[in-house]
Amino acid sequence: MIPFRPALAPTMLVTTLLLALALPAAAADPGPPLDAAGFDARTVGRTITYSAGGIAYGTEQYLPDHRVLWAFEGDLCKEGTWFQQGDFICFDYQDENGLQCWTFFDTSAGLMARFRGDPASEPLVSLTESPEPLRCQGPDVGA
Repeated sequence: MIPFRPALAPTMLVTTLLLALALPAAAADPGPPLDAAGFDARTVGRTITYSAGGIAYGTEQYLPDHRVLWAFEGDLCKEGTWFQQGDFICFDYQDENGLQCWTFFDTSAGLMARFRGDPASEPLVSLTESPEPLRCQGPDVGA
């Protein structure tokens, strides 16, 4: 995942508001973080849209072999890979942002992620999950 850039999709407003009501309970005690095996089992074959603070954050498609496609709403997709580093799942998109490391939790409100180095920040929480591929803009992208 890439550092925060807010963009609210109008069709997600109701879901986002409902999720915001459920988040405090999940954030209070998210349980143990997911390791690589748990994260892979929870995500591979899925496309997950995340929110932060009730605002749509972006969507990531999880592919086999620890590969991902990431995009902010209405933006171009970035191909990347992920790996476990301690309690973190780190994403590498081979760009100027460098490694993006997150601690993931599987909560009753959905998949939740906290950015490394900023545990007090608003977590990302999954809004929707789908087996459908991420729709990428531009040529030669997407699965």
